[in-house]
Amino acid sequence: MKILVLGASYGSLLSTKLLMAGHDVTLVCTADEALLINAKGTIVRLTLRDEKEPRLILSGDLRGHLDAVTPAKAVPADYNLVALAMQEPQYDAPEIGDLLSRIASAGKPAMSIMNMPPLPYLRRIPGIDARTIREAYADPSVWDVLNPALVTLCSPDPQAFRSPEEGLNFLHVGLPTNFKVAAFDSPVHTDLLKTLERDIAAVRLDGKEVPVKLKLNESLFVPLAKWPMLLTGNYRAITRSGVRPIEAAVHEDLSLSREVYNWVADLTIALGGSQEDAVPFEKYARAAEGLLKPSSAARAIAAGATRIERVDLLVQKLAASRGLWHPEVDQIVSIVDARLAANRRLAS
Repeated sequence: MKILVLGASYGSLLSTKLLMAGHDVTLVCTADEALLINAKGTIVRLTLRDEKEPRLILSGDLRGHLDAVTPAKAVPADYNLVALAMQEPQYDAPEIGDLLSRIASAGKPAMSIMNMPPLPYLRRIPGIDARTIREAYADPSVWDVLNPALVTLCSPDPQAFRSPEEGLNFLHVGLPTNFKVAAFDSPVHTDLLKTLERDIAAVRLDGKEVPVKLKLNESLFVPLAKWPMLLTGNYRAITRSGVRPIEAAVHEDLSLSREVYNWVADLTIALGGSQEDAVPFEKYARAAEGLLKPSSAARAIAAGATRIERVDLLVQKLAASRGLWHPEVDQIVSIVDARLAANRRLAS
């Protein structure tokens, strides 16, 4: 298959898995990134199970073909599937909005691997009134062109980041967990995901399984299982005076972390999910022990970002629409609002 991936940072992790499985990938990125990737490919640093030293996986060594283009040069009609792997605020750029319109016109299925679910995906969930949450998006209107039936969500559970010491084509995977994707409305489009799931699972490196697989689920709520993790760790890594590692955000007050985590998990169940979709807090808390860096959202704010993905605000508004609230969630939103406002003042 041919897959178009919007975003060459986190998207390079998904693209590497697809290339290993023998599929072709085009990354949509900036001109500088495209020039570098077309010349040298991508590099993903990934540690296999039971190995101490990470492997460097080079796209040029893999079965599939990789190239990179700027948004204006992408031709959605040429692809079987589109993956949305950029940060949500980036989609309001005119050239990205134009590409989304061309994706919609081509009738191509789109799989998001953003922390922030695209609005069309949330419209597929009967318990959600999309009108009550538009304010949580940088520009909700850019999503209006996409048909909800052609949009699905993949939980970006693997932790990966670009190191400032490395090039724009280099990605380090810190926590190699799986991508959990919900089915499309159409069985035909869901079959595409089944093929990718099977092909990625079959990949071996020196006879060993390669972590970060694609796991297909029928439930629309399985990808939302990351929301409690994001609220408990990623956004609480942002403080009024600075940032802290996710591990510290979770473990400095484990009782409060458990309370926030379970409250958000209960919200997803109230929206229509099931207990089976949720990840137990204890499992997340153990994983958080190894998350010794601030979250990407925290690092962005520390670097002066004036906009980030606002899953915290999305969760708060969804809860409010059902008459629910939690003081710690309100505190999280207040802190993020204040830090972003301060960054906007400095940037003006």
